[in-house]
Amino acid sequence: MTEQSGKADHQPATPDYELADHLTLRDPAQYKALFEETRQSIIRLLTERAATVTELAATLDKPKGTVGHHMQVLADAGLVHVVRTERVRALQAKYWGRTARIFFYEQAGETLSHGQQLLATSAGEVGRFEAVLAAGEDVPGVVDVNRRDVRVPHERAADFRRRLGDLLVEFSEEPRAGDTTYAVVYGIFPSSAPVLPDRAEQSDRADRADRADRADRADRADQS
Repeated sequence: MTEQSGKADHQPATPDYELADHLTLRDPAQYKALFEETRQSIIRLLTERAATVTELAATLDKPKGTVGHHMQVLADAGLVHVVRTERVRALQAKYWGRTARIFFYEQAGETLSHGQQLLATSAGEVGRFEAVLAAGEDVPGVVDVNRRDVRVPHERAADFRRRLGDLLVEFSEEPRAGDTTYAVVYGIFPSSAPVLPDRAEQSDRADRADRADRADRADRADQS
């Protein structure tokens, strides 16, 4: 799996610093560092551009000490580093960035609940918009949520996962403009939704059941 799945064909517009294309997470400490809500927010913001702890703290509305602690955890795990420094008055401002555009990881340990947390957070945000719409008010911009349950082979599901991942990265690399930040969420997983059996399979099962029933009746007739 990836923290940003897939790879786009065009050159990315962001961020404003050099970084590796990808990093594969292998150390449990990296999983623990990445999959925490505040640190996830820091990583997401650093996809936009390099930033100081002060800027991140103001954006996240959290104390500088708290953000500084989370930044150090990410740095110790090799997920962020200082990409440049600038002198501001008498101080050297450190600008932090991600170490890679995409983080690859396996579904293990600390990542097990990540998908559920992500969907729950997204559902809460969508719910607030739906409450506004239910009250008869307008929501500026685009809001759309949908779902389909389809019986397909595993190989086709894997293909759709790759294509959705590519689309997600393409979206994340759009040049920044406008006044609204949009979220795109995707997921693909085995569904518990019931499905109608294939008609050919259903007919075959019915034929087998009918033959078994006739054979059973014949056996009882012979025994009598």
